[in-house]
Amino acid sequence: MRESVSAVFVTNERVFFIKRQNYLSVFPGYYATPGGKVDKTDTHDQLLGLIWPKEVKPQILHALIREVREELNYDLLEAIAAGEVLSIDNIGIAITPEFNPYRFKNYYFKITLTTEKKFELDPNEAEFGEWNTPAGLHNLYKEGYMLAVPPAITLLKTFVANPLHSTPIDMSLLYDPETEVPMIESIYGVRQYLPLSNTFPPANRTNSFIIGDGGDHAKKLLIDPSPKDEAELKKFLKSVNKIGFDSIFLTHHHLDHYQYVREIALLHKVGIELSADTLMRIKKVSGENYFENIAINIRKEGDIVTKSLGQDVRVYEVPGHDEGQLALAPQNLNWFLVGDLIQTIGTVVIQAPEGDMKKYFLSLQKVIALNPKNLIPSHGIIIGGTNKLVDTLKHRIMREESIIKLLAENKNENEILESIYEGLDQSLIPFAIKTIQAHIKKINEESE
Repeated sequence: MRESVSAVFVTNERVFFIKRQNYLSVFPGYYATPGGKVDKTDTHDQLLGLIWPKEVKPQILHALIREVREELNYDLLEAIAAGEVLSIDNIGIAITPEFNPYRFKNYYFKITLTTEKKFELDPNEAEFGEWNTPAGLHNLYKEGYMLAVPPAITLLKTFVANPLHSTPIDMSLLYDPETEVPMIESIYGVRQYLPLSNTFPPANRTNSFIIGDGGDHAKKLLIDPSPKDEAELKKFLKSVNKIGFDSIFLTHHHLDHYQYVREIALLHKVGIELSADTLMRIKKVSGENYFENIAINIRKEGDIVTKSLGQDVRVYEVPGHDEGQLALAPQNLNWFLVGDLIQTIGTVVIQAPEGDMKKYFLSLQKVIALNPKNLIPSHGIIIGGTNKLVDTLKHRIMREESIIKLLAENKNENEILESIYEGLDQSLIPFAIKTIQAHIKKINEESE
């Protein structure tokens, strides 16, 4: 696990936050305090002066100095000497939970300045930065416009209660791993549950969500409940029952998105909303009587299913990975729940009979054109912007161009596999072959 540092610059009334660039590989589009990874070049030399927290090892403090200089063009040592820094307090450590692919032990330091500084941001890291009151930033989050990790939200809540807080804050994710599944709310109003599921590696969890304001016209939807076994089901139900739900929504028919959905629907006496294609495929896999005694609501493009923060949430059809796959987004496109259109852990497989590469390209293009502010995948973390969609489409186009050249050289599927999937794990070869076949089908259709 890597170590990292965060610089929480404050005055008596305001705190400084940045918005990370959407194209970054780690936490793209997230609001955060400046900082970064501890580097091997960060020295272990002891720092002189009473202002430095003595309980923190010197390498961490030198990383703080370096990161502040690199990201903000601000020299902490010179600022201390000039009397601009009133105090530097160690206000807690946040360890990224194990379900996140990017794990860090992050040290937070509250740096109290005499006045607000106009920092020179590194444009490669930050889209923008701003001084704001903790309440102002927290309201931005509560209105659904801020994407942030749980420790950042905890930090803001603490400063809202007491702007002068300077002692360590408990930033751990509050859940009992023995009896519950983790839940995070990186976008307010989108509760993301992370049960272990029988999904495609390297992912081992399928995101389940509860959205909806509640009430007569804003029912709470439980999306894609799919714990891997009865033990995980018990944990999952304990967690989601704290919020409650009025209906279940399925994005598509793959088992890692609907396992135990029948049991959950019958237990809670709620209906299931899904596409006609998904209904047909689940019945084909799990039996014609799978949905017996459960109310079914067929959903299609344009349907309004609930309200989130007062915004109508609409259905979008996004076939390609699965013919019946549905996505959801509020009217203001503050977020777009894309299912398995993309993943931030692993790669989306396109395979017959439910997969279609041509439709997959079109679905990617459709969401890119809508330009939602944040993307919510079924596997991995929420990400800012559409960069991941754009990069995925570019990658697929590049792969297709390679396949076209290899086909022109009369290469067969196995030879294409060896050329474009060099060093692939043996267990993934069957899925790679099916994806190649999907590309070839698209190429042949478009050449007719």
